[in-house]
Amino acid sequence: MKNSFIILLFFIAGIVAGRYMPELMGMIEKWDLYLLMALMFLVGISIGKDQTIITTIKKLDKRLLILPLCTIFGTLLGAILIAFLLKWETTDVMAISSGFAYYSLSSIFITQLKGAELGTIALLANIAREMITLLLAPLLVMLFGKLAPISAGGATTMDTTLPIIVQTSGKEFTILAIYHGFVVDLSVPFLVTFFCSI
Repeated sequence: MKNSFIILLFFIAGIVAGRYMPELMGMIEKWDLYLLMALMFLVGISIGKDQTIITTIKKLDKRLLILPLCTIFGTLLGAILIAFLLKWETTDVMAISSGFAYYSLSSIFITQLKGAELGTIALLANIAREMITLLLAPLLVMLFGKLAPISAGGATTMDTTLPIIVQTSGKEFTILAIYHGFVVDLSVPFLVTFFCSI
């Protein structure tokens, strides 16, 4: 939990910096891809130095390959329930949920197709999903098992939430998390545009 609070502090510091030092944005936009590549490189090193990782991957249950589909369907079922409880348009809530924490892409699509208000809600909802994964991954593992942070992370499990997933679920789930993130990530533009168009 200590690492989750450190992540939260960095997030808050980022909000403060963005609010009072907007000139930093230009610098960040130049370096964000390189920082993500460095993060992936470090994760790769930790996988590469583990001599047992190949054996562990071979022992993984092949049924885990459908985990991305379970995440997608579970999220959409949850969206239907939320739409019913909040008495919102079901397709709007499903479009928002189809971002799977990929807030930059999904909120742009939704803003263009449905307007700025729904796009802003999509942005906040998908940021919240990523932050919940980053902050509560240890609790998710404790309550629901080692796959829980992977499903919670949605499309982010191959990049931003990967380090916390590796730390809390274990290195043996690294490849699964990357695969999960890749598949869910691919579904975002198709599902968001589909639910926005009906």
